[in-house]
Order: sequence, then C-alpha cells, then structure tokens
Amino acid sequence: MGPGLPLWLKFLNQTSKIVTVLTTVVLLYTRSAIVAYVGGGALLCGALSKLIKKAIRQERPSLHSGRKVSYGMPSSHASTCTFLATYITIACLQLPVLPTLPSSVIFAPVLILPWTFMIVMSRVWLGHHTWPQVAVGASLGACCASFWFKLWMDDTAAVKTTAWQIETIVESWLEQYS
Repeated sequence: MGPGLPLWLKFLNQTSKIVTVLTTVVLLYTRSAIVAYVGGGALLCGALSKLIKKAIRQERPSLHSGRKVSYGMPSSHASTCTFLATYITIACLQLPVLPTLPSSVIFAPVLILPWTFMIVMSRVWLGHHTWPQVAVGASLGACCASFWFKLWMDDTAAVKTTAWQIETIVESWLEQYS
C-alpha cells in the first residue's frame, strides 16, 4: 500500500473518509430526515458487518499478516457502500426528489453504482479482502438496504412518522436561531 499505487487506487483506498464526508455534506445541505435515516442505516449495516466478522473470524489475505489480527469476512467497506448505493438507487426510482436537491439527482445511480463497484473491487486489488469476503459484504449491504427501505416505506414502528416529526422540530429550531 505504498507510494507505488496508482492515484485512482489511492483514492479508492480512502473510501471510508470520502463517503463519510459526502454523506455529512448531503445531510447538512438537505437537513432531511430521510438522509439522516439512510446514514443511520449505513452505520448500522457497517456495525452488523463488524459483528459478523467477530463471529466468523475469517482472516484477511496473507498480505496483512504482519498487522494486528483483524478479520475480513464480510467486508465492512463493501457492505456499507453497497448499502448506500442500493438505498439511493431504490429511492431514486420510488421516491420524489427532496425539495432541497436538484431534480437531476435522480441520475445519481449512474455515478454511484459504478463507483461502488470500483470500491468493492478495490478492496481485493488492495489486498484487504478476498473475493468471497467482498461478495458477502456487498450482499449484506444490498439486503440491509432493501430491508431499511421497506421499514421506511411501510412506516414500520412509526419510523417515517417519527423522523418527519424530528425534522419539523429541527427546522423550527434552526429558523428560530438563524
């Protein structure tokens, strides 16, 4: 993972920082309950992936044998990024565009899906994971996103209703203090 890596692979190796910053920027820009809900779902999916890693305890490829012991099955990067890509794609197909975003945002999957594919592939190219580890991670992310979207759409346990109520409270608080 030294200086000999191509620039595009160095970029993909910084995925967690880049995706975190982009998600935070979108949340701050939109101040939307659904964006916070999606971000929370991505965090929960990543946490579930880490719990599964500790249960399975499958080591990473031998390239990482000199580092502290960390497990690779499933890939948390693959699960979290695939969660976001899947949720955003489903949302673009089934939900109206947020009023704070341009209507062209419905084309976001055109950029997000190939980028996610490259992120998942890069985890193997960089030697962090094996193909099965990223495949399981990506599958976990897609399943979690589908489940999370269904919870939102069905308003299970008043998830959507509560989120909209919180958004209204935050909006009125921000208007009062801005």
